[in-house]
Amino acid sequence: MRFDATCEDNMTLMARYPDNYFDLAIVDPPYGDGTIKGRNTTLDKNWNFKPDKEYFTELFRVSKNQIVWGGNYFDLPINKHFVIWDKKQFMNNQFARCEYAWSSLRYNANIFQCFYNSDHRMHPTQKPVKLYQWLLQNYAKPGDKILDTHLGSMSIAIACHKEGFDLTGCEIDREYYDAGMKRLEQAMAQQELF
Repeated sequence: MRFDATCEDNMTLMARYPDNYFDLAIVDPPYGDGTIKGRNTTLDKNWNFKPDKEYFTELFRVSKNQIVWGGNYFDLPINKHFVIWDKKQFMNNQFARCEYAWSSLRYNANIFQCFYNSDHRMHPTQKPVKLYQWLLQNYAKPGDKILDTHLGSMSIAIACHKEGFDLTGCEIDREYYDAGMKRLEQAMAQQELF
């Protein structure tokens, strides 16, 4: 697996690549009201930005297909092909019980069920590695080049390592980038033991 991660703005990263370079972009940009305050995370931030039209224009330029978490919060093309992550949370808490991802892929709508323990995360919007593994197993083909423009906790990087996919990605926040890289290195070292 080739892994190329940088700590930089995603527009800078994408500008370096030609049209349709990546086979699949799986991204989790900030959405909602622009303020995310993490609970039980090591690094809490206030995010006061949301990707604009230029971001999506560039994302669609460099990638053949896309899966966009929080797609219901963005002005994306109408599409009936989506993915739902059912967190299997039955208690009423501050987090949504599921998340919606817009997809450009022509598959039937699909639901992935995986319990989410929000008490053990280092990033406010951290997703399980198992979720990304499932996405790769169901929506990527062997040899596909994967792009993530918001690496966050590096869950996708761990999944790409486990599933054998090349990944290019970036994270703009230095603290999250460093913490995520440490998490990835630990996961890779642990996997090598077995």
